[in-house]
Amino acid sequence: MSGKNSEEIIKEWWNSASEYYQKEISADKMTDVQYGPFGSSEGKLKLLGKINGKTVLELGCGGGQVSISLAKKGAVCTGMDISNKQIEFANKNAKKERVNVEFLELPFSQINRLKPRKFDVIISIMALQYCTDLRVLLKNIRDLLSKDGIFVFSIEHPFYLLIDPKDMKIKESYFNSGLKVKKEKWPDKSIHYFAHYDMKISDIVNIIIDSGLKLERIIEPFDKEDKIWGIGYRRALVNRIAPTIIFKCRK
Repeated sequence: MSGKNSEEIIKEWWNSASEYYQKEISADKMTDVQYGPFGSSEGKLKLLGKINGKTVLELGCGGGQVSISLAKKGAVCTGMDISNKQIEFANKNAKKERVNVEFLELPFSQINRLKPRKFDVIISIMALQYCTDLRVLLKNIRDLLSKDGIFVFSIEHPFYLLIDPKDMKIKESYFNSGLKVKKEKWPDKSIHYFAHYDMKISDIVNIIIDSGLKLERIIEPFDKEDKIWGIGYRRALVNRIAPTIIFKCRK
């Protein structure tokens, strides 16, 4: 890890974990947007409106499941991800599902390379916790949105992250936000470093306001049926604090 910045650590971890991760969510049939662990779906929440013919940008697209599901509904989709391994899976999935989606290996810090393109919808599912500068990203998102464009994103609920699922006790301070890097030893004895950014809800809301976007809704869904994302989540904790929080914004 020595000498690497957080963006490099994030890319390295996701390249290493991509195959396992894609197997873990293989139950996703790519017919609807799944907003996160126990976080319900677009089919139920209806946050995006009519998508047919709309231009869509997905941030942190991973294996492209969200973009592919929206392309099946008639959207013109572009997906970007920092991990070249994830992009490889995305292209394979699009080919398998017989849809055309543009996938780009691109970190959040280089999103301005997409200008002067405009998008009717920008969406991100459980990915913005890997953004090194959310303030800069949201200002770029505002510039990339067309008039009255929609930005919807989900992340891990900050409250959920505070609780140890084993003993149900608070394990750290809510105020201890910022970059977190964890050393991991995988079953094959290899060492990896997992990096992400913890954020207070007030930080996220204020960054949205400062970006010039209009915050329309905050949703804290709890969908008891989760056959895609629910692996590894202890139900005793999930029943008390849902792991997913969703923000809907508009230009």
